[in-house]
Amino acid sequence: MKQLVTNSVIGIARWSGLMPAFRKIFAGPVAILMFHEVQQDGRSELMTGTSVGLFEYSLNWLQQEGREIVSLATALERLASDAGTGRRCAALTFDDGYRDNVTTALPILERFNAPFTIYVPTGAPKRTLQAWWLGLREMFRSGDTVTIEAMDRRFHCPRLREKMAGLNEVTEWIHQDYHRIATLDPTFRKAGLSLSAQNEAYFLDERELQDLARHPLASIGGHTESHAALSCIDTASARAEMADNRRYLEQLLQLPVQHFAYPYGDSKACGPREADLAREIGFSTAVTTRHGQLSGLKSDHFALPRLGVGGQFDTTAKFEARISGIQSAAHMLLGSQR
Repeated sequence: MKQLVTNSVIGIARWSGLMPAFRKIFAGPVAILMFHEVQQDGRSELMTGTSVGLFEYSLNWLQQEGREIVSLATALERLASDAGTGRRCAALTFDDGYRDNVTTALPILERFNAPFTIYVPTGAPKRTLQAWWLGLREMFRSGDTVTIEAMDRRFHCPRLREKMAGLNEVTEWIHQDYHRIATLDPTFRKAGLSLSAQNEAYFLDERELQDLARHPLASIGGHTESHAALSCIDTASARAEMADNRRYLEQLLQLPVQHFAYPYGDSKACGPREADLAREIGFSTAVTTRHGQLSGLKSDHFALPRLGVGGQFDTTAKFEARISGIQSAAHMLLGSQR
């Protein structure tokens, strides 16, 4: 029902010419966009990232709609100084430190002169990251039958649609309880799957990260040591995850690391404790995965919402709806019907 209402509002707004009105009412002055991989061949990666077409479309659309793309720091400065002026801007963020952020996305970012922030967990360039999402994708991509013992589920998936559906089901199961991540280790071992090899294939290495950090459009942010779900560990461990990651990146890059992204940014994985830790450690901002845009002077710089772009079901129309605030309007409509 929720998706049906949202899609209906999107369709009405697009084809009736009401999109500008929705933007004026519902869109905040600052939007922080969230990307992960930017993929040349989305089908081979089970449509898990952002396609080149959608990525380029999103930047072009922002430009055409008068939303200047600025750094995260500049966006927040403008939010504080431009309250009520109506000027809108966007900040671009990328999680995890994927190599295709450089090989595929960077030339497009350069063409648009678009600043961006990439959040990097220590384990990615050091090749120690337990990137379970890459392991699962490889299993579904390469096999027509996938067994997840911890779920007591066996997926028969010879076709792309079935592979995507199976991967999505397991991923959602993990996000319901982040303690389940550890239960995937025996499955990966049984399949002979090396997560270190997945790190090597997909993430920037230390030298590549150093080169990127010198780029005038790039900022590097923290993302913990191990991509931990912070709420699932004790305070001392959470602090170490965040502080040690910042220290590692600053030593590697010889640059200050001011921004942070919670690895799992929903309300189950990060909250007031994690925000306090980010502040204590010395970060200037911390972004979540919670949906929303920024408006007003009271935005919490350590619980910043973002708008995700990409994934199996994303489209240009849905992207426009998110940035224009139509999804927020649909959610408000649903709320008024309860």
